[in-house]
Amino acid sequence: MQLNSLKAHSKRVTSMRVGRGGKRGKTSGHGGKGQTARAGHKVRPEVRDMIKKLPKRRGHGKNRSRTVRPKVSMIPVNIAMLAAAFKAGDTVSPASLAKKGIVKKGSHVKILGAGELSSALAVSGCSVSASARAAIEKAGGSVVAYA
Repeated sequence: MQLNSLKAHSKRVTSMRVGRGGKRGKTSGHGGKGQTARAGHKVRPEVRDMIKKLPKRRGHGKNRSRTVRPKVSMIPVNIAMLAAAFKAGDTVSPASLAKKGIVKKGSHVKILGAGELSSALAVSGCSVSASARAAIEKAGGSVVAYA
């Protein structure tokens, strides 16, 4: 076996040649011309341009945690729906409404006073309008305060 007869198993990988001359890479000591060579003129960072394009809105400053509140959307449920779905003495709560398929699980519910209610129901964990509260108490039911 002779050294000149040996062959490599893989190709020789060479890095990209940049700048030529010297051992400094890129411009190899020849400097950057144009905008980078001028005094006082630097390339603007892209992030700053993106920030500048965002709109200034009221309440989104230093006190953002105090001024911006997430809205909690209530799902309206009428008394007529409760009368159709529940029997006398049943407890109405967001969990029981989800079991019956009236609302989705984990949703905030507000009971409204549209319709007639003849059976006594116990309402808990729901927000209740004034007319709905009056109708529920008139039918002999009870409303536990919404927490």
